[in-house]
Amino acid sequence: MDSDLGYLVANKDYKFTTYRIQQITKQILEGLKYLHDKNVAHRDLKPANILINSEGIVKVADFGLAKKLAKFSTTLVVTMWYRAPELFYGMKTYSTNIDIWSLGCVLA
Repeated sequence: MDSDLGYLVANKDYKFTTYRIQQITKQILEGLKYLHDKNVAHRDLKPANILINSEGIVKVADFGLAKKLAKFSTTLVVTMWYRAPELFYGMKTYSTNIDIWSLGCVLA
């Protein structure tokens, strides 16, 4: 992969079109759907963990915190800027929805 989303966002010369943002979002959602169908949460979705190549192919990376969800899970996951509210409130159980919240923060 040529770059990550964090680098492209920081690069002022790179311009995101609405169509390109839609393509990136669709591919990330497809990757998350695959994980979530297996009851696995990425738990650290952020721009630096979204890889993009020059052909427009997007891959979700860095599965160091990914985990098959159990009844009790730690709340010390996800980079703070992309952390879902239920993690801030210290809820011991959460779902794969935390990844969707993180994606929304990335897109914003």
